[in-house]
This record gives sequence, structure tokens and C-alpha cells, in this order.
Amino acid sequence: MRLRGPPAGESRRRIESGRLHKLLTRNAELRDIFRGKPDLARQLESLKDWQSRRLLRTHKDLHADPRYRAAVDFFTDELYGSGDPRARDRDLLRVERMMERLLPSEALAALCLAIELEVLSQELDAEVVRALPDAAITEERYAEAYRAVGRREDRERQIDLMYRIGQYLDGVVKKPMVRGLVHLARGPAHAAGFGGLQDFLERGLAAFERIGGAAPFLAAIRDREQQAMDGLFARATGESEDASGRNGDSA
Repeated sequence: MRLRGPPAGESRRRIESGRLHKLLTRNAELRDIFRGKPDLARQLESLKDWQSRRLLRTHKDLHADPRYRAAVDFFTDELYGSGDPRARDRDLLRVERMMERLLPSEALAALCLAIELEVLSQELDAEVVRALPDAAITEERYAEAYRAVGRREDRERQIDLMYRIGQYLDGVVKKPMVRGLVHLARGPAHAAGFGGLQDFLERGLAAFERIGGAAPFLAAIRDREQQAMDGLFARATGESEDASGRNGDSA
């Protein structure tokens, strides 16, 4: 007799669950990467704020469009904002099993990508901080530190993660049943202690629902960030820079 394995959706959920735990643990560890080094810790917060503002300037035309404004804010504030969400990380680790049971698999996948992006961004930011001089962050100082760190494949991965998170959220918006399940999880999520995460998902879904088909928007974000990254690395070889002035705006 042939034994049947678990349904495909259940297998996917188990994979996402194990991955989520590893990502949450690593993310929490990185929060204290500069413990006992207050100067570097302050510089890290300055870097996050600087990059968030630079991202907003890069996409200021999209932000000026009411159709895209909420989605741009979601990327700059939610996926790559400044601040220190240690309490959120502790809550996520505490309730992750319940969270995995309540959230639809599509929402869980989007969450895993968001945490993976945060982990990668934290790692890259820490290296940039180490390469920065102990002074105010400027375009040129940032560019020099960015090139000193290198890790081009990880920079490309960073851009790809932003794009894929947007794709997941846009996909959920197009599935009323899944969208409804996320809404139904609101009460239990807040009661279980991960209301902040639930709000994160709902803000993202609301932003992409307003767009009404996000493929062109996501392609614009991805292409501009790729162009900015290419411009930063091109400076090291003396190639011409992007005349649009968007160099240095990628996360």
C-alpha cells in the first residue's frame, strides 16, 4: 500500500514554520550586534534613517501619486524603517507557533520574506557602519562604505526580496478568500500577542489593494533600486554615473 504524504499546503506550511523560527532567532540576535559599542549603535540608527529618507526621495514621484503613496510608505516605513523593534521580536518568538496556525500560508510566506529582508538588511547595515567614518553620513561617505562592503549578490537579493514581498501581498489581494482569512485572524492575533504583525500584514494588503494591480509599480521599484545599486558599484571602476541622481538610494 502506498503511503500518502501530507497535503501540499501542509508541507509548505511546515517548511515555512521552520524557516520562520530560524529567521526570527537570527533577527533578534542582530538587534544587539553593537551591544557595548554606543558610537556604532548610534551610527547604525543614523544610517537606517538616512537610507529610509533616501529611498523615499528615490521614489518621490510614485509617492506623489495617491494610487501608490501607501505602498511606497509601506516599503520605506514597514520594510525598511528606522527604530528598534526588540519588543516585537520577542513577541514573535513567544507566539510563533500560534501565529503559524492562525495565518494563511500565503501570509506566512510573505512574513518569512519580510523577516529575511530584515535579517539581510541588518547584516549589510552593520558592515556599512563599520566601514563608515565616525562623522555625519553623506552621499560620498555612504558610497565609499557601500563599495568597501561589496556583497553585490546580497544587494541583489535585497532588491529581489522587496519585489517578492510586494508580489505576495498583491497576490493575496487578488484572492478574496485568503484576504478574508487574514481579516478573520485580527481578533485572535491581537489576543495572542502578535497584533503588531497582524497590523503589518493588513497595512500592506490595504496599500496594495489601493493600487489595483501592482506589477508596474513593483517593476519600477525593482528597476530603480537595481539602477541605484549598479551606479554605486560602477563608481569603483570609474564608469559613468546615473544622470538621474538616484545613485546611492538602494537599501
